[in-house]
Amino acid sequence: MAQQHVELPVVGMTCTRCSANVERTLNKKVPGVIQASVNFGTETASVDYDPEQTSLEDMAQAVKDAGYQLILPETKRHVELPVVGMTCARCAANVERTLNKKVPGVAQASVNFGTETLSLDYDPTQTSLEDMALAVKNAGYELILPAEGETVAEDAEAQARAAELAAQRRFFWVGVAFTLPLFVISMSRDFGLLGDWAMAAWVNWFFFALATPVQFYTGGGFYVGGYKSIKGGAANMDVLVALGSSAAYFYSVAVLLVPGLGHHVYFETSAVIITLIKLGKLLEAKAKGQASAAIRKLMDLAPKMARVLDAEGNEKEVPAGSVQKGQTVLVKPGEAIPVDGVVLSGDSAVNESAMTGESIPVDKHPGDQVFGATVNQHGLLKISATGVGSETALAQIIRLVRQAQGSKPAIQRLADQVSAVFVPTIIGLALITLAVWWIMSGDFVTAMIRMVAVLVIACPCALGLATPTAIMVGTGKGAGLGILFKNSESLETAHKLTMVMLDKTGTITKGEPQLTDWLPLGPQGEDALALAASVESGSEHPIAQAVVAGARERGAALSEPQAFQAVSGHGVQATVEGRSVKVGKPSWFPACGEEASQQVQRLAGEGKTVMLVALEDQVAGILAVADQEKPHAREAVEELKELGITPVMITGDNRLAAEAVAARVGIDQVVAEVLPENKEAEVRAAQEGGAVVAMVGDGINDAPALARADVGIAIGTGTDVAMEASDVTLVGGELTGVSRAIKLSKATMATIKQNLFWAFFYNAALVPVAAGVLHQVLWLPVFIRDLHPVLAAGAMAFSSVTVVTNSLRLGRKKL
Repeated sequence: MAQQHVELPVVGMTCTRCSANVERTLNKKVPGVIQASVNFGTETASVDYDPEQTSLEDMAQAVKDAGYQLILPETKRHVELPVVGMTCARCAANVERTLNKKVPGVAQASVNFGTETLSLDYDPTQTSLEDMALAVKNAGYELILPAEGETVAEDAEAQARAAELAAQRRFFWVGVAFTLPLFVISMSRDFGLLGDWAMAAWVNWFFFALATPVQFYTGGGFYVGGYKSIKGGAANMDVLVALGSSAAYFYSVAVLLVPGLGHHVYFETSAVIITLIKLGKLLEAKAKGQASAAIRKLMDLAPKMARVLDAEGNEKEVPAGSVQKGQTVLVKPGEAIPVDGVVLSGDSAVNESAMTGESIPVDKHPGDQVFGATVNQHGLLKISATGVGSETALAQIIRLVRQAQGSKPAIQRLADQVSAVFVPTIIGLALITLAVWWIMSGDFVTAMIRMVAVLVIACPCALGLATPTAIMVGTGKGAGLGILFKNSESLETAHKLTMVMLDKTGTITKGEPQLTDWLPLGPQGEDALALAASVESGSEHPIAQAVVAGARERGAALSEPQAFQAVSGHGVQATVEGRSVKVGKPSWFPACGEEASQQVQRLAGEGKTVMLVALEDQVAGILAVADQEKPHAREAVEELKELGITPVMITGDNRLAAEAVAARVGIDQVVAEVLPENKEAEVRAAQEGGAVVAMVGDGINDAPALARADVGIAIGTGTDVAMEASDVTLVGGELTGVSRAIKLSKATMATIKQNLFWAFFYNAALVPVAAGVLHQVLWLPVFIRDLHPVLAAGAMAFSSVTVVTNSLRLGRKKL
């Protein structure tokens, strides 16, 4: 069996060393894991594995043994549902047997006749509540399904994270309850505000009683996490906090137990350190939640319920996830469309901003495609479902965003390398600080306080969060603008681009021929357009269809052609309203006249396809058809130039047509008459010339060039979002998305560099301060010269929050 890829949430990590531990556990200790990468910012494990050698359960157990929790995909749900229509215990047995024997995917069904309740375990990938309700109905009973808005099972990841956050809040508030009176009384005693009674021996024992629950209940997680990280082979942030707080706590315990060791205890120091760092972690979790808000917003866009029409045409409301392909879905004005599909009947305007980032509604008519989570604004639509559940365009977008957020860019390697040696280095510096100050001052307490300050002020978390939080916000913002990055490497590379090569047809142009010119000639010219379009209506050629559509737009009334004939290499002819009509290449009409010849040359020079129309063998008009550039193409090209990027058109069309389009949109460099298989060679040649190249195409004929480019950008619409050859997909299909993607890359990389700078600067500046290097700089405030561990803990607690908050600014940046 081929290898499989899975993205799994991880719960319980506190810093980047934790993610390294999980990564190493999967890579080194689980046979069958080909490659595992863990992103601390998104708390996600990206794993490639051989399912014949290992399973998700094996990986989860290995991660659990390392001290963390891997959240596996939901494979079984449990639900309690009422059953109506039973009259005796045999009825309950019938319902039970029906579900257990006749419905695939039911793991266990148990019916309690007394309470008329069904207890059910089932696999949602194999069956649905509606399938089970139908089976029970066929057996003569009725299963009551949840009403709209009710849920039968919580998301496993959300449930685990909510439980962890609730526990952390409980730890924190217990810490506050004991630390606050401890800190107030201790500080008041130190400042002589409480009188002689505060110096009694029992007061220190009272401090011990207050500090101990904080040390081992609120701070218990630091000991457990530290032990498991060391057991896993890499010390993490928990080790630093546990060491620092323990030094102050156990020294104070020793003062209580050993007479003559000293009289001052530091229980308030250990308690405040732990409580402040818990506060910082809670704030960090909240900020990280905001950083991942974009993907939650995408998930929330999908409506929970759908109106389907049964075989008799009756309307029924069902969960959107239970809609099957081919079912007819009814969408009323103002409602979100629950599935991808094709309009069967109705006319409306649909707001597709959730998919494309463009707020202007798109008109929809029978035969048009619509996408789930977009909003029907006006008319009543009947839709045939073509994409449901995980097959919808929105589900594909969410998968791509998760994939991009879980990947690691090259710039993250520096932070990972630093983090790998960070904690051992800090422990070494703390011990050196202890030794130097003990020797210099002869006072162990002073030396210990400085050692504790060094241990608790160092923060590897900020380094670990600097890159992934910015990637999370950047990719999430991109998804909201219809820009989907396949991975973080493409987001990183895009800011370096120096050249953008653009395919012409379907990228710069609409990819649909349109009638651009109609020039009547002679006395018969007035009727010639309608007659020419009537003849062309007998052809399926795209140019013929463009003539027909253009004539109708100009108000021409078409007639049925008779004796239609296509003349190979020339054109078409037929009899319309008793008149002989020919439409074709100018070479088919050698005696067309000087005026017609001049117009043909002019229009051909503009890159248009030119045809003549003859009535009774007399030239009566000139038609010109061209593929028109997209409305914002010129604007997009100008934006690329403003970014200092060279736009280049690359196309298989003839040079004349290509240069005409290029001139209209402002492109100076044109590579024309290139076969699809040779586009890749043109990209390679530009790269060998020193350019960092993006290729923009439709993702089909351009696949080799898209794959060769430093960044492949596919113009997609809806279901094209999963184009494998591209690194970036523009869902809306507008070229302005190219410059937006590049601007977003530049903004994201700037944010990452700011985050890394502050994370490095924070540790480079404050660790020496905590070690006391500024002790003799008398003009500085004493709280800077002699940094107290409590202040150090506060600084550490908020350093990660600062980095995440800076990343959140990216989400508000205008592109």
